[in-house]
Amino acid sequence: MTTAVVRDTGTVLRRELRPTLRDPFSLIFSMIQPLFFLALFGPLVVGVTGLGEQASLQWFVPGILVMSALFAASMTGSNLLLEIESGSHERMLVTPLERPALLVGRALKEILPVVVQSLVVVAVVMPFGFDLEPAGALGLVVIALFAVGLGALSYTLALAVSDQQWVFWAVQQTLLFPLMLLSGMLLPIEDGPAWLRTLADFNPLKYIVDAERALFAGELTTTALWGALAAAGVAVAGLAIGVRAMRRATA
Repeated sequence: MTTAVVRDTGTVLRRELRPTLRDPFSLIFSMIQPLFFLALFGPLVVGVTGLGEQASLQWFVPGILVMSALFAASMTGSNLLLEIESGSHERMLVTPLERPALLVGRALKEILPVVVQSLVVVAVVMPFGFDLEPAGALGLVVIALFAVGLGALSYTLALAVSDQQWVFWAVQQTLLFPLMLLSGMLLPIEDGPAWLRTLADFNPLKYIVDAERALFAGELTTTALWGALAAAGVAVAGLAIGVRAMRRATA
């Protein structure tokens, strides 16, 4: 990455962060969904997992953190669709900014909301018996990597379907729930049928969820390593595909 790309990435990143910093209510509002899942779905998990209440919380919360990142990052392409519709994206394309920076800067913006949401969720559940281990900080890094890659893929999808915006939501919703359910973030899949477990093995999100549970339990194991590699793979692939799409974008 050249100096110009790094400089322009910083410029785009600051541009993308400015609305969030000026209006933090959007971050607060985005917390409603994960907190509802914790309050309403969490008690059901106790019976399903067969674990005690505290152990179920240790199992369930990391999955909720990944779920929040999944929902937030997969929808970020809609912001680019709005820019394309208003014409501001075309104006960005004709500026001297390097094309890769337009994608990378947007993708890196996903780190802030994901980390803030994760910290708030952890702060809420700690009084109820959730134990926070130091390795949990590495869990936040893994989630951030995943969010950057998924955000880049979401922007790529927005670029590809800019003329038919309904396709963005159709693809996003079609992929979102299978990825979520096959990751085991809400329900354990170890006791599921063989075909379900086989499908889950091809889902990179499963390894990220398993890694989060290991890291927030303080376990630096191969499970955590595989999850980190899966998140890094999503980040690299997402940025590579996104940069290529942005280079081909026309004003």
